[in-house]
Amino acid sequence: MILASVLAFGCDSGSSSRVTDSGYPVVDTGQTACYDEGTEISCPSPGAAFYGQDAQYAGNEPSYTDNGDGTTTDNVTGLIWQRSPDTNGDGTIDATDKLTIDEAETYCSGLTLAGQHDWRLPTIKEMYSLIQFSGTDPSGYEESDTSNLVPFIDTDHFDFAYGDTGANERIIDSQYASSTFYAPDPVSSEEQLLFGVNFADGRIKGYGMTLHGADKTFFVIAVRGTPGYGENDFENNGNGTITDHATNLMWSQDDSGAGLNWREALDFVQQKNEESYHGHADWRLPNAKELQSIVDYTRSPDTANFGAADPMFTTSVITNEAGQIDYPWYWSSTTHANFTQLPGSSAVYVAFGRALGYMDGEWTDVHGAGCQRSDPKIGDPSDFPEGRGPQGDAIRIYNYVRMVRDATD
Repeated sequence: MILASVLAFGCDSGSSSRVTDSGYPVVDTGQTACYDEGTEISCPSPGAAFYGQDAQYAGNEPSYTDNGDGTTTDNVTGLIWQRSPDTNGDGTIDATDKLTIDEAETYCSGLTLAGQHDWRLPTIKEMYSLIQFSGTDPSGYEESDTSNLVPFIDTDHFDFAYGDTGANERIIDSQYASSTFYAPDPVSSEEQLLFGVNFADGRIKGYGMTLHGADKTFFVIAVRGTPGYGENDFENNGNGTITDHATNLMWSQDDSGAGLNWREALDFVQQKNEESYHGHADWRLPNAKELQSIVDYTRSPDTANFGAADPMFTTSVITNEAGQIDYPWYWSSTTHANFTQLPGSSAVYVAFGRALGYMDGEWTDVHGAGCQRSDPKIGDPSDFPEGRGPQGDAIRIYNYVRMVRDATD
């Protein structure tokens, strides 16, 4: 059972368009379908169940330019990307292209591409800017044909491949390395976690540096331009709200104070708008990329006695599955669609506390505060006493809410 208290640190049914002019423009998720707790539905009207989900708001829509020289420009962020993870240049993307973290850093810093030499391994916020939730999660898919699957990246502008099953990889083994390590200082390299984005299954996870006794390897694409992308500029407005001037988003300083299932989370926001919470009636449940934008990857429960967030936010305190004092996971408005007959049964959350998994008979922080996973939208967490998936990801279902609105409105 997750026990919670609240601790303060520091003091129309169609889409609405919001385009911001900021130093850290958050690219929209690209999700256009609405869902209930299982299936795709017509997008609901205000006041109806499931109103206020991702597809009903349009932000900085993804926009790319193929530069014709092996690079792609993100027209929203200004970042310039290497188009293909084909690091060995043999024309095929497979397991032989994957690099260890040391190799990845050396590869990017030494890369000459499109006449430029200032390439780097992207941060986790830069890497996550590319994710698109028009993809479908193939977790549990046992067929070899991937032609009916949709990855979580724009394949018109980026080359992509699922895991190399011919090299004994899983279909979902399409993890891309970032330069961001989990905040706790490791005692040994085996305990180190590197954050990466999996464009096959649509998640951020912290990955260990070894796998089956060998060095863990990743797909790699380099980036250049827009220094400082992903850096927040928070201001406590002194009225229960916090503005991030980098993204032009305003956040509720308090969270919901209790865990809610996904429909309850959407209903919670509608209720707060009816109350004109802190003088505003246009709050929304943040989409996955808005929510990830406020993660502070320099903080963790083990190093800061706080979640992966700026301490000016008021954050609930929970007791996690391992009996530790911890911090919540927060719902997004984004459905984590899958390939099954119930494609809308799960939604995206971001872990601001430890991301526990049940492995080797105990709960451990397998993926790190700041990861992005998914939970069933409805159900009983007690049905998952040892979590779910190959690393026993804890299943809570009742996650917390932190609301957002456009600061420029």
